[in-house]
Amino acid sequence: MYGISKTGVGSELRSRMNWNSYRWALNSGYFSLAVLVLLCTLTRPILAEESRGTCGELQLLFWQAPTTTNPHLSIGIKDLSASRIVYEPLASFDAEGELIPLLAAEIPSLDNGGVATDGRSVTWKLRADVTWADGKPLTTDDVLFTFDYATNTDVGATSKATYRSVDRVEVIDELTIRVHFKDVTPAWALPFIGVNGMIIPRHLFGDYASANAQAAPGNLLGVGTGPYRVAEFVKEDILIIGDDVVNTVKIVYEPNPFFREPDRPCFAKVVLRGGGDALTAAKAVLRDGVVDYGYNLQVPVDTLQELEAEGKGTLIAPPTAKTERIMINFTDPNRATSEGEYSSVEFPHPFLTDKHVRQAISLAVDRQAVADLYGKSGRVATNILISPARYNSPNTTWEYDLEKAADILDQAGWIDIDGDGVREKEGVRLSMVFQTSVNSVRQKTQEIIKQALESIGFEVELKIIDASIFFGPVKDNTNTRRHFYADIEEFTFNNKSPDPGAYLRAWTCESIAQKANNWSAPNWSRYCNPDFDRLYEQSRTELDPQKRRRFIVQMNDLLINDFAVIPLVERSSAFGINHSLDGIDPTPWDVDVWNIKDWRRK
Repeated sequence: MYGISKTGVGSELRSRMNWNSYRWALNSGYFSLAVLVLLCTLTRPILAEESRGTCGELQLLFWQAPTTTNPHLSIGIKDLSASRIVYEPLASFDAEGELIPLLAAEIPSLDNGGVATDGRSVTWKLRADVTWADGKPLTTDDVLFTFDYATNTDVGATSKATYRSVDRVEVIDELTIRVHFKDVTPAWALPFIGVNGMIIPRHLFGDYASANAQAAPGNLLGVGTGPYRVAEFVKEDILIIGDDVVNTVKIVYEPNPFFREPDRPCFAKVVLRGGGDALTAAKAVLRDGVVDYGYNLQVPVDTLQELEAEGKGTLIAPPTAKTERIMINFTDPNRATSEGEYSSVEFPHPFLTDKHVRQAISLAVDRQAVADLYGKSGRVATNILISPARYNSPNTTWEYDLEKAADILDQAGWIDIDGDGVREKEGVRLSMVFQTSVNSVRQKTQEIIKQALESIGFEVELKIIDASIFFGPVKDNTNTRRHFYADIEEFTFNNKSPDPGAYLRAWTCESIAQKANNWSAPNWSRYCNPDFDRLYEQSRTELDPQKRRRFIVQMNDLLINDFAVIPLVERSSAFGINHSLDGIDPTPWDVDVWNIKDWRRK
């Protein structure tokens, strides 16, 4: 809490306090108490050193394999998790939505002068005891560099949207930095906060802050300010789970020798493996106990209950902000530009731009049947924004009505002219590709939706993509959710902050993912609605919390009523842990490993 080592200022203060207590007890005649205080004083540094690295080895399994430990090039939670073990933001939100300082010395506020009264800037003070895992001190220049890196178009950072509201970052001194916003900004606690706000070091990434960003050695061998640093990144490895041999990526972490808390982390080694599928991960942690943590166990509830009954692990299903959804592609995935880009804004989708078709699809989705696949870890979703609760709209509903869906298509002129079971209009058939990742629950969801849609005149081809590709980097493959070279797709996503501004920006016209921005922009559906953009701009600068809430709820309602996206399930991101693991403290606003420094053996 006070210093980076027992020779630091904090430890000197603790020792001075203990010696003073010893002298007071001895002079007061309390000999026994004096002896006890003396023993505590002499052994405290030893106990602190012994507790670091005394918990042995920690085994993590992510069935979606990480591809980087650079948080600003991360594609999804699996990469952000691999990065978060190494890197830290200025602060993060706990489960109650309260800001917890990490690299920051304190949380800015109106009372302490950190938050400007005009809503145009926020001032952060850094802790003075933070050192990178290679021994160099953290300074505000690293914060400035992180901003420059994330907002450099040539880098193609996936965190760029987090800094959209920032005009400039001003270094006041080595420990004080001021973030200036382009306009009045209620979401001041967005830049440099949480999973999209991790600070990276200039001295390691400075030479890779342009189009060569993907070539940085630090992308794999992360060196941060967190409790661990990457010792090894192995792209091909195996893990034995029962009778199964699983091909994995293996990332080995070792304790950061300069971490500021002398009694943390407890584990001497962390091994993160990525590969397999959700069922394999569930078996590994719940049945066989070969790993300590299994990520995102999206497995049928009856299977999870059977595995948990084996007694090796426990299923944890904390509340989250995650919504499993059907995304609608508003561009044509079957037409290419002269540069070979599909799903381009040059070519609108031939039938999904018709609101009647989108409405029919929504009516044909039995959300309750899908939610039942998740058991207690899922319930029917009617909104795309479900948390915090104050933004959860009471205005939306859902309906499952195949007859009504068919009537809407009839009235819109989509008719099965040739009797082949597929509706058409002006030569365009309602034939589409529905893609998602390899996952037993998602495959069952696909079958439920396919059967319903085909019963009302759609032709549906199911496409199943390995999770490491579907959620992987765009440079390696076009079968990613960001390319979205299909008509509809399914996955889970959520706002990474209690402030949903950056999340909702993913449906604005200027945020459309395309080749020009290396598909790094967050609007993968290529939805563009001036009414939505207008609401977004109003919310972006509104300081009155109640007025801003109304704008945000209206944005959610517009997306739902325009059938721009079809929410399926409010998902609890269930994960499994070994019975011996302690200290896990999940929050909806960060990844599960956000407090890995506190994880221990019971």
